[in-house]
Formats: sequence, structure tokens, C-alpha cells
Amino acid sequence: MKFMNIFAFVGVLAISSSVFAEGGGDKAFEKMMAANTKAMEQYAISQGKSAPVPKQYEYGMKVDVVKVISVVRPAKVCAVVPAAMTYEDSEGQLNTITYTVAGDCRKRGG
Repeated sequence: MKFMNIFAFVGVLAISSSVFAEGGGDKAFEKMMAANTKAMEQYAISQGKSAPVPKQYEYGMKVDVVKVISVVRPAKVCAVVPAAMTYEDSEGQLNTITYTVAGDCRKRGG
């Protein structure tokens, strides 16, 4: 069971690194989210839980994170870009939130 979870997680990471190489941040994020959604559906089935439905984070929203399951990393660009996180809350439910962050920019601070 754990091997399947690790395999799904590694697959998402492998796909995410190749998607950003194509360029086009929004399209790349959509592809990564689709891969993440598929992996999280498989993870949910393996854990006997319902698959999470992505929700947009809003300022002040209460986020009850007990365990981080997956993170869709931001693009390596100097801009505000989308990211996502799937987590388990204190009730054992899987949740996915999408949010915006500063991209992974090499020129930060100078």
C-alpha cells in the first residue's frame, strides 16, 4: 500500500518537472494539477477516503492541516504564479487548495 502511494507521488513529481520545461506557466500548472488530481484520486481510493475537490484559498480562510499529502510547486519564474497543496485535516478528510505565490526566482533580493 505504501509503495503505491510513494509510486504515485514520485510520478507526480516526475511529470511536474517535465511540464515546466515546456514553458507557459498557466498551461503547465493545469497539466500538473490534472496529474496531481489523478494521483490524489488513486491515493484517496487506497486510503478508503473520498477524493478531494480543489478549492481556491481566500484570505482568512481556516486551513486545518494535519498532514501534507502533495504539493504542486510554483513555476521557476519571477512572477506571481499558481500553486496547490493537498492535505489531510483533523477529521481525516482530504482537501486540496490552490493559491498564488511568488515564483521561484533566482534574482530574489538582488
